[in-house]
Amino acid sequence: MPKFYLIILSLLFVSFTTFTVKANSETIKVAKVKTVKLGMSNALTGPTSDLGKELKKGAKVYFDSLNKRGGINGRPVEIISLDDGYEPQRTVVNTKNLIEQQVLALFGYVGTPTSHAIMPMLLKSKIPYLMPFTGADFLRSSTDVNILNIRASYYQELKAQIEYLVTEKKHNKIALVIQADEFGLAAQRAVNNLLNEKSLNPVITARYKRNSNDIRAVLSQLTAQPLDVVIFVGTYQPFIHLINLAHLEDLDVLFTSLSFIGSHNLLNQIPLSSRVVLSEVMPAPQECNWQLCQQFMTDMRNSGHKALNRIQLEGYISAFVFSKVAEQCTEGLNRQCLLKQFDKFNYQDNTLNISFNNKSNQGMQRVYFSLSKAMKRQY
Repeated sequence: MPKFYLIILSLLFVSFTTFTVKANSETIKVAKVKTVKLGMSNALTGPTSDLGKELKKGAKVYFDSLNKRGGINGRPVEIISLDDGYEPQRTVVNTKNLIEQQVLALFGYVGTPTSHAIMPMLLKSKIPYLMPFTGADFLRSSTDVNILNIRASYYQELKAQIEYLVTEKKHNKIALVIQADEFGLAAQRAVNNLLNEKSLNPVITARYKRNSNDIRAVLSQLTAQPLDVVIFVGTYQPFIHLINLAHLEDLDVLFTSLSFIGSHNLLNQIPLSSRVVLSEVMPAPQECNWQLCQQFMTDMRNSGHKALNRIQLEGYISAFVFSKVAEQCTEGLNRQCLLKQFDKFNYQDNTLNISFNNKSNQGMQRVYFSLSKAMKRQY
């Protein structure tokens, strides 16, 4: 072959090799900026939709702000969000779908019965289950390292309520109204144990069906004998329905409930004379002295959200914690590294303390109270 052609072939080979290396380099670069996908299944429709929407809103605002700054080590975060309407069977279907899409983790689920329904899937797949909006004890007593909670437990909330009701206010005629599912049963066990420590028992334990306002039968039981307090365990709509019916029936009792009730909606929609105390796992954003709260309010308002609440704050903080943990996986973000880094995470911000270790899969411990206008007037 003439020397001239050999030179041409050599140049073509060098060009092809250079192109291949560049192409491979670009391929590697694209792989490095691969999206971090989180799977979320919660109530975006139905009577509990406010919780799912507000939690997602807070998380999305944080991730949007993070992505503008370059994401997690150069990788943007995306939430793949599915609606389950707070129905466990739909949560199971959604979770199977999300796992098949190979999301890095499941994040920001809402509810005890929905979480309970997917426990076999969580135990089998070992996929990280991060910051669900529930205080269920079975998510905290589990030794499985793939379950991480941010909020205080329902047991801690109920213990704070019982201390307030019995020790401080000296109430002893207490009724319990529970949602007829795993959420209600878990709370019933906690309340019974806590009251037993005070040598008390619930005067009445009444149940109602999940995702319904069928509460009149419950009210009939409550009006049958003298009561001081009604501890309600369930969702927003039946609770406000019960309070309004009790007002019409002149049932003058103190109502309490857990953080699963959105106080930002409820306290503005009950009669002025109704006495209500809600336990919370987040402070009111406007009254919070954390730097993270200031960041939250700035990001939310820059995103066009003016009405701020504790549920949004919980979603925002959950997104913040996930991101800070994931950033530690500089050699490669995968499930194993993520879970390993959670065991080392500790964050301090004024009175805010978020920490995990191999003995605790719950990051925060504090409980707060929200009071109705009638209760505030008593102080």
